Amino acid sequence: MHHNAMDDRRSSKTAEVRHGSAVEPARLAPGLYVVATPIGNLQDITLRAIEVLRSAALVLCEDTRVTRKLFDRYDLATKLLAYHDHNAASVRPRVLEELGKGSAVALVSDAGTPLVSDPGFKLVEAVIAAGHRVFPIPGASAALAALVSAGLPSDRFFFEGFLPPKSGARKTRLAELRAIPATLIFYESGPRLSESLADMAATLGPRNAAVCRELTKAFEEVRRGSLAELASHYDAAGAPKGEIVVVTSPPGEEAPLDQTDLDAKITAALKKLSLKDASAAIAAETGLSRKEIYARALALAGKEK
Repeated sequence: MHHNAMDDRRSSKTAEVRHGSAVEPARLAPGLYVVATPIGNLQDITLRAIEVLRSAALVLCEDTRVTRKLFDRYDLATKLLAYHDHNAASVRPRVLEELGKGSAVALVSDAGTPLVSDPGFKLVEAVIAAGHRVFPIPGASAALAALVSAGLPSDRFFFEGFLPPKSGARKTRLAELRAIPATLIFYESGPRLSESLADMAATLGPRNAAVCRELTKAFEEVRRGSLAELASHYDAAGAPKGEIVVVTSPPGEEAPLDQTDLDAKITAALKKLSLKDASAAIAAETGLSRKEIYARALALAGKEK
């Protein structure tokens, strides 16, 4: 009876520390706790995140071997359960059942903030649909770490994550991103880095960029330059190791395309393509609206006749 009264008086937010004994787990409110973990340096975890991981009934992680290193470092013994793209559909009902019992369940990714280029969105969706609470436990994020060290405008940014692996699809996607008036943030793998940077240079134009590698780790490196310079450097140096984030500056304040230049582009495109395809191609290349270009192409095609 006395023990329960103690439990009731205890705050659900803070752990009780007794001198000469281990930290007692905190009483967590029921729900899913989305917990950010380090992206490299194991010290980059918040006090609150450690407490949540210690006190949860269950911790869902992408790879138990990766999360175990963090657990060993902070002497955590909570039960781990793998939750990734391949088993998510079968694990979700089990998690919802656990939450239904009034438990606190934590979700972590291998590194950084879950749901950013990691599995987890469908779980959060299902948890909310079932009427449970979702608690964000913020912390490390490779995208934000790169943004603040890139030396590029940080007031507005667009996170793209990984681009398509094949060059054609990659250029198509980059063309769609070109007009966004914000700094762009990409994740990339070492073997694809120089090709990706070359496609960015060709599609986004002469922008400044930063390649941020191994952030928070011993060999952390931020290399800055134009997209073309960076593409050329990594082409010569070969594929770098480690986790890579590419940050590019927003579209420059280039002079608007001269009407004569635009007409020349449209006329040249109409020799090879239909009105519709020519308009789409030039819209993709210039970032201008397809509707505007189509109207101008229609007028030019009319004059030709």
